[in-house]
Amino acid sequence: MSLPVSLLLSRWNVGGIRALGALVSLSLVGCSGGETKVMSLAELSGRTLTYALTDVDDEETPDAQGAHRFTVSYSVVDGPCSRFADDVTATLNGQPMTLVPGGASDVGGRADACENSRAYFNYDPGAWSREPVGDITVQLQDATQTVRLVLQGAKAKRRFAFQGEGTPDKLRVGQTYTFLWEPASEVPGPVSVVLMREGGRAPGTLTATQEGGKVGITIPTTTPQANHLLSLEASLAGIVRECSGVASCDGTIFHSEDFVIAVVP
Repeated sequence: MSLPVSLLLSRWNVGGIRALGALVSLSLVGCSGGETKVMSLAELSGRTLTYALTDVDDEETPDAQGAHRFTVSYSVVDGPCSRFADDVTATLNGQPMTLVPGGASDVGGRADACENSRAYFNYDPGAWSREPVGDITVQLQDATQTVRLVLQGAKAKRRFAFQGEGTPDKLRVGQTYTFLWEPASEVPGPVSVVLMREGGRAPGTLTATQEGGKVGITIPTTTPQANHLLSLEASLAGIVRECSGVASCDGTIFHSEDFVIAVVP
């Protein structure tokens, strides 16, 4: 089913650019009046390395920048803003990552804002869906230090798989439907479910029941018989198998997915 223009516009107006949230890497933390200091990985070893895996299947903008991205970033602390040295390299499973050196920034009107030193990798969701689930190994290196992060089973294309008979493009009022988070070995946090009517001004949040990775939703009997956009999203913490060269590793895996549906009696 194609997405009507009116529904696309409504989707945009209520924040359909979720992928852009993954690109917000600015930490508005004191940085000594906007000072930047080039730091080796050894000098950054006392900081937290934060990872973020973003997997956004947005019906409106399926190829939005950052929609399918893995990022690692160094925490910002009081003092000068860090900037990677020129010899820093970063890889994800042996493939080069894009480096963002970081430093002082005036984005947002804050002269003392620090932009995180970070690296990211835009993965191909189609390729990941065809390949077996595997670990993600990130390695940053310079002349002073090697940093390694290994996340168990994190390399996977996540999705909400429709369960039962029929397809998710036609749902009946009063009926309960089930979706299963995949890979099934993972259990995401609370799943959020939003339903937006074509031409509607605001989305409606549906009550969901969850058992492990299975989430059940009921289409309210008061739902208008029209085209809608059904959005499901959830996150979970990855399993860190190795974290070396930094004080700690922490982060989140996030997936959201849209379904264009017709609500019928």
